Amino acid sequence: MPDSQPQPSPSSGQTDTAALLLCGARLTDGRTVDVRLGGGRIEAVGTAGSLASSGAGVPEEPGTRVDLSGYLLLPAPVEPHAHSDTALSADGDGPLSYDAQEVQRRATEAALLQLGHGATALRSHVHVGDVQGLDALAAVLQVRRSLRGLAELTTVAMPRVLTGVAGADGLAMLRDAVKMGASVVGGCPDVDPDPTGYTEAVLELASEHGCAVDLHTDGHDPARLGRLAAMAGGLRPGVTLGPCGGLGRLPAEAASRVADRLAAAGVSVVCLPQGGCGGVDGRGTAPVRLLRAAGVLVAAGSGAVRDVANPVGRGDPLEAAYLLASRYGLRPDDAYDMVSSAARAALGLPEVRVEAGFPAELLAVRGDRLAGALSLAYSRIVVHRGRVVARTSAVREYCSSAAGSALDLPRQGRVESS
Repeated sequence: MPDSQPQPSPSSGQTDTAALLLCGARLTDGRTVDVRLGGGRIEAVGTAGSLASSGAGVPEEPGTRVDLSGYLLLPAPVEPHAHSDTALSADGDGPLSYDAQEVQRRATEAALLQLGHGATALRSHVHVGDVQGLDALAAVLQVRRSLRGLAELTTVAMPRVLTGVAGADGLAMLRDAVKMGASVVGGCPDVDPDPTGYTEAVLELASEHGCAVDLHTDGHDPARLGRLAAMAGGLRPGVTLGPCGGLGRLPAEAASRVADRLAAAGVSVVCLPQGGCGGVDGRGTAPVRLLRAAGVLVAAGSGAVRDVANPVGRGDPLEAAYLLASRYGLRPDDAYDMVSSAARAALGLPEVRVEAGFPAELLAVRGDRLAGALSLAYSRIVVHRGRVVARTSAVREYCSSAAGSALDLPRQGRVESS
């Protein structure tokens, strides 16, 4: 990722203006540091003990200090590919309910689940048109408002058909969705009778309203992907494709040519290491290493969270990074980058580093190495806009044994605030 200057945090939502001191955290470079937060940003990073409250103006009040001894401190991940309107519906009886209250309940629960895993920003694809009309979108937008101060949720409006006679209603619905507050336009060109026409309609509307574009495609047709790249090149604020599992089934030479065209057009790809979000037939992951080698910005998402496409989906960015490292051979730091820095860039969010001046979007996980954190990250502390917004504490205990006493095996402790 190229170096860039820290950008201002979004102005909407709650920011904790009180100072918060994170003590004794370990960074990926091996340093143990104190980190002072204030006004939603990182104010200072110093060696452990150097930012003690008595010398840095941090008041001795409850909740102003968090002991992160034994924790690794990272830029918080984000979720670039969620489906809030269908989340947590796998166990339901009968057809999927798009009742507004039911969608709002499921979407809220799923977003909080993902926040607990560390994702302080989420991009959710929401169906518009057909049976659900704009009700599902309205429900997810209400969730967005209710989560303000805890996490940032943006919505992608997904119409089914945009071409021909049937497409006229879809296009009108898409325009209404943007007026309602959907900040990204998308959908699945693969299911339209005219995939090229569908893409042209989305890109034209996005250009008209200054919206980002996020399209679902399997990517199995290299000619279609090449045309899409040619049409999307230079569109601002940007175009993202995903999950592109079919691109991984193409011959290496054909996939490489497509990757070069996507890179030249500045099109980002969001892959789903847990599998596609369109059912079993859509499983498979984009050729991550090939795309990255070509210069494509590649992020990783979770996709379906316990819906019919993936009844056991966890919505955990660290699981996506784990799979990238274990199954596809990426180094742990590259794998984590794909769910943090690269994912933030794909969503147009400000860069985050554990350095002074950057947004205070952080995740602390128990462990001292990134590889270990990706392998077994149970205990987590999530910071959004400078305040702790979620905690997950796991304590593993064993029954007493002579072997344990003799070896003086380590025991997990609990993080305390003072």
